[in-house]
Amino acid sequence: MERTTCCVVGGGPAGMMLGLLLARAGIEVTVLEKHGDFLRDFRGDTVHPSTLRLLDELGLGERFARLPARKLRDMRMHIEGTTVVAGDLRHIPGRHKYIAMVPQWDFLDLLAGEAATEPSFTLRMRTAATGVRRDGSGRITGVRYVAEDGTPGEIAADLTVACDGRGSLVRAAAGLTPVSYDVPIDVWQVRVPAPPDDLKSDRVFLSIRDGQVAATMDRGDYYQTSYLIKKGTDGELRSHGVEWFRDRLGALLGWDRATMAEIRSWDDVKLLEVTMDRLPRWYTEGLLCIGDAAHTMSPVGGVGVNLAIQDAVAAARLLAGPLRRGDIGVRDLARVQKRRWLPMAVTQKQQQGEHDMLLTPALAGTLSGDRLPLPLRMLRRVPALRTVTGYLGGVGVRPEHAPAFARR
Repeated sequence: MERTTCCVVGGGPAGMMLGLLLARAGIEVTVLEKHGDFLRDFRGDTVHPSTLRLLDELGLGERFARLPARKLRDMRMHIEGTTVVAGDLRHIPGRHKYIAMVPQWDFLDLLAGEAATEPSFTLRMRTAATGVRRDGSGRITGVRYVAEDGTPGEIAADLTVACDGRGSLVRAAAGLTPVSYDVPIDVWQVRVPAPPDDLKSDRVFLSIRDGQVAATMDRGDYYQTSYLIKKGTDGELRSHGVEWFRDRLGALLGWDRATMAEIRSWDDVKLLEVTMDRLPRWYTEGLLCIGDAAHTMSPVGGVGVNLAIQDAVAAARLLAGPLRRGDIGVRDLARVQKRRWLPMAVTQKQQQGEHDMLLTPALAGTLSGDRLPLPLRMLRRVPALRTVTGYLGGVGVRPEHAPAFARR
């Protein structure tokens, strides 16, 4: 029987950060990742100022700065011809006054490479969790898995942490059921090459016109583009030819036919079915859920990755001691949820407000640049408010610092 002190399921931002921090605490930790690498399109590629500060505290700031990145210093909306600066990060406290847009696989490779230097860290790629182990009392005592060649196995652990995303298998196997909230949107995700004569302004974030909404992130030679559709209309809209989508997106963003022709078929347009939910209780005996496994966020603002990383930092700080002593219990796990509940709840409430105030009327075609909702009018009239919204979006509520044992 294989054994580890902490088994982390999922090698995304939360899982890799937690694995690194616990390993630096001298705790034996094994991370299971079902894929063979981190190369996936349309993952959260925004690294927020609070995460950038955390990387500095971990001694990784200089190495991160060498990764290919674009810097987002303000977040703008173009609404029916009217520009609104929704958030300005240039005056927020701290060294990093921008959001770094970095391919998530590069970020995860950095964390994995650093964690691999710790003798107590193990990363198992191509290893998919299939269920949980339990003892006679019902306590979760590790996971069952299947390796790439189909060989099944089990890992016993004092603590299992579910970092396996919004469709968490571990969460379901443990019998934890999230409470879901209505959201009005789904998202089509597509890569669009940057037009040759494009001005390369990395500040434009959201475009709204004629019942269409698209968010763009400048990735150098292409735009990572999210096109919002009404919830549940994917099949109906795909009944149109892809030419219909190319024409609509091109008209919204002002891109020519040659550029849009790079979207060759509906296979190039990936659907993200947007959900928003939260677990009433993030833990049970022997198991903790963090990140999307505990609370799925809307893609609005791109804050999900930042929240997941902050969860991981809080979990490492609060649980390292009990894991070292070998006496971890539900009270320890409850402290993690208590610490992270407010940031999660505030962020979801903000996102629900943005859905109701902005996205629902935008997709209905009833949002007017001449009659903006009051919060947007205030942002235009009072520039200082943009720094407040920039701080909330870039740093967030209750940001976490690296624990002393992990600093370099």
